[in-house]
Amino acid sequence: MKQKKKDIINSLAINKNDVGSAEVQIGLLSSKIEKLAIHFKKFKKDKHSTTGLSKSVNKRKKLLSYLKKNNPKSYEKIIKQLNLRK
Repeated sequence: MKQKKKDIINSLAINKNDVGSAEVQIGLLSSKIEKLAIHFKKFKKDKHSTTGLSKSVNKRKKLLSYLKKNNPKSYEKIIKQLNLRK
């Protein structure tokens, strides 16, 4: 888990000390959403985790809209790298 998180941070970081930019946060939220989606395939009635999933999706959506407005090039890069839109 820690190694996967470090890999995501290294692949999306703007500079070597970057751990909190919008790009990194979007990447970490995407991995959390994927993990929860796998969890829900096994445990369909887990309503408490459903709340966390919806909060994570909404936060990622807000960060993506912020990035699209302020840095369109970075937005396009993130969308392609994380394969979010089809």
